Order: sequence, then C-alpha cells, then structure tokens
Amino acid sequence: MTSIPHLPSAREIAAQIRCKAVSPVEVARAHLDRIERLNPKLNAFVDYQPEAVLAQAHNAEKAIMRGEDLGPLHGVPISIKSSIDVAGHRCEAGSRLRAGYVAAEDAPLVARLRAAGAIILGVTNTPELLMAWETDNLLYGRTNNPWDLTRTAGGSSGGEAAAIAAGLSAGGVGSDGGGSIRVPAHFCGICGLKPTPGRIPSTGHYPKAGGPFALIGVVGPMARTIADVQTLFEVMSGWDDRDPCAAPVEVREIHEKVIAKIPIGFFLEDGRTPVTEETRSAVEDAAFTLRQCGFRVDPFLPEGLEESRRLWWDFFGVAGGMILDPMIREAQPEATSQGRASDISPILREFTAWTAAAPAHTGESLLAAWLGRDAVREKILFQMRKYPVLICPVASIPAFRHGEREWQIQNQTVKYLDAWSYCEWFNLLGFPAAVVPMGYSEQGLPIAVQIVGRPWEEEVVLAIAGMLDAGMLDKESPSRRAPPLAGIVL
Repeated sequence: MTSIPHLPSAREIAAQIRCKAVSPVEVARAHLDRIERLNPKLNAFVDYQPEAVLAQAHNAEKAIMRGEDLGPLHGVPISIKSSIDVAGHRCEAGSRLRAGYVAAEDAPLVARLRAAGAIILGVTNTPELLMAWETDNLLYGRTNNPWDLTRTAGGSSGGEAAAIAAGLSAGGVGSDGGGSIRVPAHFCGICGLKPTPGRIPSTGHYPKAGGPFALIGVVGPMARTIADVQTLFEVMSGWDDRDPCAAPVEVREIHEKVIAKIPIGFFLEDGRTPVTEETRSAVEDAAFTLRQCGFRVDPFLPEGLEESRRLWWDFFGVAGGMILDPMIREAQPEATSQGRASDISPILREFTAWTAAAPAHTGESLLAAWLGRDAVREKILFQMRKYPVLICPVASIPAFRHGEREWQIQNQTVKYLDAWSYCEWFNLLGFPAAVVPMGYSEQGLPIAVQIVGRPWEEEVVLAIAGMLDAGMLDKESPSRRAPPLAGIVL
C-alpha cells in the first residue's frame, strides 16, 4: 500500500482485500499513517480515532477468516463530513456553538456504509455551519488544498475533498446546498455527485434538512473515481421515512444501448459569469470525448438559468439566513443582539451580513419564490426533453488563494457569490449533477466539468460521467488523481 505509484481506488482496495493480497488491518494502518503525516499540513480530519479504526479493521479481517459474505466496501477506509452523525465522533459542523457535540448514533447513510463493510476513519473539517465555498472556522482552523497549500480546498465539504485527494481516505460523504460537494471536488481534482434530494437520506445531517432547505440541500458521495462514487451511491441510496424528500426509487441498471442514444447538450458559459479559458477548454474536451464515444453532443444553453440563480438565493440566502439566525440564538441564549461575536467565525459573519442585506421573507414572498422555483423547473425540464443530459463548468475559477473574494476573468470582475452560480442552479432545480476532473490550469490546479441530468436519473449521469472519467484515465497516468503532496513516501 505504501510503495504503489498511484493512489488506489476504493474498488481496487476492496478487490485486493477480497483476494487476500492485502489485509484490512494493513490498509487501515497505511491510511492512519498518511493521516498522521499529511493531516498537519492539510487540516482535513478534525476527529479520527486510530484505536477505533484498527478495531474495525480487525473485525473486518475476522469476517474474512470466517468466510462471511463481504460487502462491496469491505475493509475500505471512508471519511465523513463533520456535519453528518457518526456514532462516537464529534459532529460540530465547524462551529464553536456546537463544540463538544458527539453523535450518539450513526446517520442512516453511515449505517449503510458500515453494513457494506466500510471502515469509518473519522470526520472532516467544514466552514462554520457550512455557509462558505472555502473551509475555515474558529474551532479547527482552515483546510488547505493538497495541490497548493496556499489555496483553499473549497467548501463546505473541503475537508472531505482534501482528505480523499491526498489519499488520507479512499472515499467519503459530503453535503451540497449550493455546490458544497462539487466545488471542493473541482478544486481538489476528485469526483463527486450531488444527487436528487431524497435519493440518499439526509437524516442525521446538521443543519437539518427541512422546509425550503430540503429542496436544495443533499448529501452525496465523493471519491477519486466515478466508479467509486457509483459504488458509494448504490450503498447509501434508498428510502428513509425521516427525510422529507425521500421517495421509493430503487437503483436501476440501464443498458448501455439506452445510454448511448441519449442526446447531450453543452455550454461553455452562461453569458453572465465568465469562466477561465482552461475551464472552457475542459468543457470542450468533455464534449469531444463524448462524441468520440458515439454520443450526439450539441451546443445548448437552457433558458431560465439566471432566474434559477436569483431564486436559489431566495432559498439559500434569504430563507437560509432566517433558519440559521434562531439556531445561533438558541445555541447562545445569554447573548445580546450582537451575539457572542468572538464565537462566530469571520466567514459566517460575512454570510449573515449578505443575508441581512435583503428583507426577510414574508409569507407572500416565500410563496412567490416557491412557485417561481416550480415554474422555472418546469420550463427547464421541458427544454431537457431534447437534451436530457447537460455538460457545463463547475465554477468560474479553479482553487483560489485563501481569503480572496474576487477575480479578473475575460476583463470582468467576478465576485465571490457569483463564481459558483454554475452549481447553484441545479440545487434550486433539484437536478443530479456529477463532477469529473478534465484538465488543469496554468498553475497546475485541477479543473473539472459538471454532468447534469434530470431528477432521479443519477444512473444516467453516473454512466456518462464514468465514460468521461475512464477516457481521462486512459489518456493519463492514474497519478493524476494524486496531488504533489500525496507523493510523500510513507
């Protein structure tokens, strides 16, 4: 495990364990060693317990010796975002207001991962209460990007992305209300999936999904390959009656001949927010690769994306601020109207200032936003009858330097909240979207593309994303998944 030239995928690790080429204990120790050596530089894990990890690994080894049926993730080390309950671990969501909170039981998705044989390494860093596209907080500090430690790993699943990219974990779970799986995956050169709300239960996530947030916020898999993302998706998906968006949609197998007949639309940018030249090239390369696979791929920009962006902020920003404010006050009941300012991170204060700039929702304004969301969703779905799958950028830029808030792209200034609008649309619309690395910036930073489908059609999205991923792996060494930091000899 320590001398191979690239980071193995979760499926490769599971296969090695099944054929007894390596033991779960050896795999666990290798990952714990990487955490000990690299986590001080990255600050990806905020709570990991080596003795508990090794105990899980020994149990996995005993199961092999007893000849038990092995799950698809047997012995594979997995990490979990610290906003998701993992029994015995801190689930603080990066906030001093939740400091010391330890989950009493596993979230359903964590229980499903354990049942599939996964070994839970621990939990990873987030921005405070998940409200940023970078990962920094007063509780644990900032997470660095393994491709360049002066840059962010993204947010809010930045700890997950950094851990997976650097090989501290073979895969994991993030959450996404406005790009929080996809942006960190894009920044760190890994893959991820934002599923349809309810496809994977959000039960056990903090903040809890409910009301407007339940329509835009999801939990989903992250890994170094789309094949691993698919395995994690299949393990975690399924009905849970505590998820307000849950539906009894089973994982389906779709024949390759059916997938091959699906027309694909692509666009390089939306006409409002420019993207870097390398980002445009990555989308063009994705379109070319899929044409080479036999797909019909045409330029296509749906109407209604700008309306979706504005409505997303009505849900995530305005309604989100109204949801967070009482949560913060409840956590600090003795506080004045200023709150315990020293306990609130600068990033969260910045977010609450943005949300406070708009009037709070009335019943009428929230109803209007909800009806507007349904109308624009219907409008875009109607257009997607012609192109059921879309290929587009993930963000305007690759990973940015810590603290940056605007960028010059094509002689335009792109502001912080605008750079991720390419993700935000699909949270508002509830569409599944996968991310696949497709290139690099001039600075050698990863650049990914987004593969978007219609609600409940994750299988289609993953199949097409998998073809892109396989095509890239054919062109390059698998070490493209390993940033320079991960090359440290253990």
